[in-house]
Amino acid sequence: MKTKPPKVHVHTLGCSKNDVDSEVLLAQCRANQFEISPEAKGSDVLVINTCGFIEAAKQESISHILDGVRLKESGQIERLLVMGCLSERYADALRADIPEVDQYFGSNNLPEILHAMGGEYKYELLGERSLSTPQHFAYLKISEGCDNPCSFCAIPLMRGGHRSKPMDELVNEASLLHQKGVKELILIGQDLTYYGLDLYGGRKLDELLLRLSDIGFTWIRLLYAYPAKFPVHILPVMRERENICKYLDMPLQHISTNVLKSMRRGVTEKRLRELLTLIKEEVPGIRLRTTFIIGYPNETKDDFEALLQFMRDIRFNRVGVFPYSQEDDTTAFPLGDPITKKEKMRRVKAVMELQEEISLDHNMMLLGKELPVLIDRIEDGVAYGRTEYDCPEVDNEFVVQGAAEGFDTRELRAGHFYMAEVTDVEPHDMFGIITKRLD
Repeated sequence: MKTKPPKVHVHTLGCSKNDVDSEVLLAQCRANQFEISPEAKGSDVLVINTCGFIEAAKQESISHILDGVRLKESGQIERLLVMGCLSERYADALRADIPEVDQYFGSNNLPEILHAMGGEYKYELLGERSLSTPQHFAYLKISEGCDNPCSFCAIPLMRGGHRSKPMDELVNEASLLHQKGVKELILIGQDLTYYGLDLYGGRKLDELLLRLSDIGFTWIRLLYAYPAKFPVHILPVMRERENICKYLDMPLQHISTNVLKSMRRGVTEKRLRELLTLIKEEVPGIRLRTTFIIGYPNETKDDFEALLQFMRDIRFNRVGVFPYSQEDDTTAFPLGDPITKKEKMRRVKAVMELQEEISLDHNMMLLGKELPVLIDRIEDGVAYGRTEYDCPEVDNEFVVQGAAEGFDTRELRAGHFYMAEVTDVEPHDMFGIITKRLD
């Protein structure tokens, strides 16, 4: 007697790289004729894709696993599977502490996960994904793992060394996304700048960008560019290709040479200032996003003040901040965690207050200007979108407050581009009116 295909729910935690993994898994589930459940309750199999990047993410993942255990014990699901970074790194401890989970898998065990659910991994579906994002944008993971030796980071322990995805496979995957209606392609990887070194003997991000640009996306966006040995040959491509956003996410983590050396970042303050100056010169109008780690063990008050001054000098368009999290088995672990949580949060607050001033200044300069805006969603009659200079979920939103004469805001549709005039701004949002549709 043929077994009925299971009803599967996949719950994803963590970053967009995990989202891509779950999208591939869901596409495989559909190809195996599994039923995809929108909720965990009532599903036959609950798969939790975990994050283990920092302590807060670990605790969130464990909390969700325990929620899954309760669903299983109450009969609301039959089986519980756990995958992703947390189970890649701590599988033995998790099996010992939470044995109620049926099976644990790592980050790259999709064939085994499909087999555990009674299916098989279909290699002919290479590049197929079941999108979890709105249909008009999608992430493209161009590589896995990382070779950088950053002292604070556990990613290589969970994801392994850097492995580029073959360029033809990426072009095929991107083409399939474009055919599905994706207009904005967001390139991700632990470090985009390493792309191609392992497969082709050199950095090939520029060639990949050219091939992806030819597919026909309206926007292509780059996230997570490592500053050490940055491939400056991508800058002319970014400048000359109109559909490559004038936007770059480059996590610097700090600016003090003292801290950067301990972090094993491979750069100095002088080199970072030179690189950022070059990027701005080569790609006029580019918007820069970065992230900083605050409260690293050897960060002195002078180091922190140097960071604030650096922000005043460079005036980043977007900044994210994380308090330092001491992680097992990293090279920074023996340094301890001497800066108190209270002091870390005081410094984080100071960074964010300074960035609010800078962000407001940047946005004020756009008042009265017209910009292309991609509408992401419409809620309670209000449309929310983004400019070329803003990435989903982390950057500014553009809130539509009306339309020029002859245009009805009720005609707005998510996933379409419009010209919009900026009429008001806040530090992290802009407001304006739609003037015409672009696509």
